[in-house]
Amino acid sequence: MIASYERYLNVHKFSSNSIHKVLKLLLILSIAVGLGACAKPDSKPGSFPAPSTQTQARSQTSGQPSQTAESISLDQIPAYSGSPYVAINNNVPFFDANEKTTDGFQHYFDLDDLGRVTLAYGSLGPEFLPQDKRGDISSIHPTGWVQNDYDFITDGGKLYNRCHLIAWSLSGQNDNPKNLMTGTRYFNIKGMTPFENMVRDYIKETGNHVMYRVTPMFQGDDLVARGALMEGYSVEDEGEGIEFCVFAYNVQPGVAIDYATGNNQADGTKKDGSNSPSQQPAVTYVLNTKTGKYHLPECSSVESINPENREEVTMSKDQVEASGYTPCKRCNP
Repeated sequence: MIASYERYLNVHKFSSNSIHKVLKLLLILSIAVGLGACAKPDSKPGSFPAPSTQTQARSQTSGQPSQTAESISLDQIPAYSGSPYVAINNNVPFFDANEKTTDGFQHYFDLDDLGRVTLAYGSLGPEFLPQDKRGDISSIHPTGWVQNDYDFITDGGKLYNRCHLIAWSLSGQNDNPKNLMTGTRYFNIKGMTPFENMVRDYIKETGNHVMYRVTPMFQGDDLVARGALMEGYSVEDEGEGIEFCVFAYNVQPGVAIDYATGNNQADGTKKDGSNSPSQQPAVTYVLNTKTGKYHLPECSSVESINPENREEVTMSKDQVEASGYTPCKRCNP
């Protein structure tokens, strides 16, 4: 079932809205199998106007929509057990009926007193899908940014990514510091990307709007979030196309993270190629950094990878998968 979901997730064009209903069902089932949480838009994509009076009325002094803040806490999140995300509230998002609007908007709440991101929230539609190329964001250093390299993490071995709360591909937001948090490569590719891709493809196919909210969740004064609550709900079809409420874990297999500071070190459970227990040979693979898939160079899917999302590596299969990538179902590397 999970394989079927992943196969659908890599399709960028769909013939009808019924495909999205299948995607939604398969996503919910995959979570169950793996486990046992208005302002008018400017015409320019990526704008983030101040919240409307109605949105402000729904916010507490923390600046967050009240129901999400009251309904879930870190104490209620199951401990990480190998799955990159877990369903919360039976996979039903916490949006109030009066929040669900087809009037597109985005809002990024202010950083807190520690400089941490707090909340990204909007009704996302085709008007926000970016038309330009993504720009450089290397000048942004979110809280807890203590970068280190590890041999078992691909894409240069970097532990941390600058993770968008609302993906650039959905919002056009690139270097907005209110939308960027310190997240592991695993959190970015395995935790967030499947839901981001599903929402983007749904919007492209239908032209509909999706209520979307991402809430980073910190323990006390930690500078690195333990993860993020992701909520999505398609408005025009009342959740038939998109509906989810999940917590994505900000972890990296093989790395111990001090969430208070962002410091990190190998925990001894992952090895580099020379010490790999399986002694798998190093092989050349082509990575799709957007979908989180890896392919054999001769795979027909490689031809359709955008150059900016393509990376070629030579390493063992274990190393690639330890970095959060999953095998292409077409070439079955």
